Amino acid sequence: MRKAFLASIFFSLLPSMAGAAPGAVHCAHLLDVRSGEIRDDQILVFAADGTITSVGSAKSAALPAGVTPIELAGTCLPGLIDVHTHLTSDPQNSGYQGLSVSVPSEAITGVKNARRTLNAGFTSVRNVGASNFTDVALRDAINDGSVEGPRMLVSGPPLGITGGHCDENLLPYDYHRVGQGVADGPWAARAKVREVVKYGADLIKVCASGGVLSKGDQPGTPQYTFEELQAIVEEAHKLGRKVAAHAHGTQSIKDSIRAGIDSIEHSSLIDDEGIALAKQHGTYLVFDIYNDDFILQEGAKSGMLPESIEKEKKLGQLQRANFRRAWQAGAKMAFGTDAGVYPHGDNAKQFVTMTEWGMTPIDAIRCATLNAADLMGWSGKVGALEPGYFADVIAVQNKNPLTDVSALQSVAFVMKGGVVVKDGLHAQH
Repeated sequence: MRKAFLASIFFSLLPSMAGAAPGAVHCAHLLDVRSGEIRDDQILVFAADGTITSVGSAKSAALPAGVTPIELAGTCLPGLIDVHTHLTSDPQNSGYQGLSVSVPSEAITGVKNARRTLNAGFTSVRNVGASNFTDVALRDAINDGSVEGPRMLVSGPPLGITGGHCDENLLPYDYHRVGQGVADGPWAARAKVREVVKYGADLIKVCASGGVLSKGDQPGTPQYTFEELQAIVEEAHKLGRKVAAHAHGTQSIKDSIRAGIDSIEHSSLIDDEGIALAKQHGTYLVFDIYNDDFILQEGAKSGMLPESIEKEKKLGQLQRANFRRAWQAGAKMAFGTDAGVYPHGDNAKQFVTMTEWGMTPIDAIRCATLNAADLMGWSGKVGALEPGYFADVIAVQNKNPLTDVSALQSVAFVMKGGVVVKDGLHAQH
């Protein structure tokens, strides 16, 4: 059922045939993310529907009649994927400042950030948490060509307990303000899964533990019970949706994995047993290890609560150390940054942090391509430059991303589905 649902999404993601045409890109260098090799003088050919038909040496490439390749002097890679974003949020709306954001404003913010994210080279994202289903509207507007942005899977409002990380805890009792995804007890949680699916969610986001940027809770504290998590997973999977769990705490991570959740977001306080469980169940771990820098350096200016900054001081370095332990132990990982906590478009800064804490550049790049595509259920369509995949192509200039992964912070060329959306690199058309 999940496969059928995801297949239906892909039909909606195919580029409009109006004005579409076959084309080609001639890359001076091309990174094969599967082998980890850079191949020189490669031509990628794509059809009118935006999917790749061939990739190979320019000397033997057969171009469609009338097609002149786009000449790219840098290194080509598949479009990058971030599986933990909040496109309708901005860091300057943290804490109490977020109470002043209207639904129309949130939607407009999403349009701005979608374009910024796409221009940064991220051609697919998973948006895990937005109020008022603004992420659903953004996804639909991108799919129908109304606005520019990455391919999106969206969760709508995240599920959480009363008073938990995904409730609204900033206002006093008089206002009776409740988070849109709040549901207590297994059957209420099942009903909330059905509700967010009804209004367009592609996946379910659940808050299993406390958080950093919420008021009045602690990241390591369990929130949803194991029974509630089981009910959410069963209902979501029955409806063809994967589940992503916000889980900093050690027990919440293990409860989420045992309940069958598909990815653990943050994973900050994971222990050896949790790592072993993730490996046993094939659960993806998503460590947002860059934004510790932003929170500690810029969080106060962005309006983050003083208690949030104190929580991050205690958590950030532990999360990074556990990232290294989990990677060295062989756990599956996908690239997710919590974009929206820091400014959108800076997603690629996390690549450097990942290499500082145990990964090689190709490891980190695979997390943002092959692994991320697998987590999203989009393997065979995004995450590689191979026949049958979408022609989602990015290119960087001068630097080799396998020796200097910071090159991905300066993407000069972006193509999504055979359509150029950013062009600062090629020599000629």
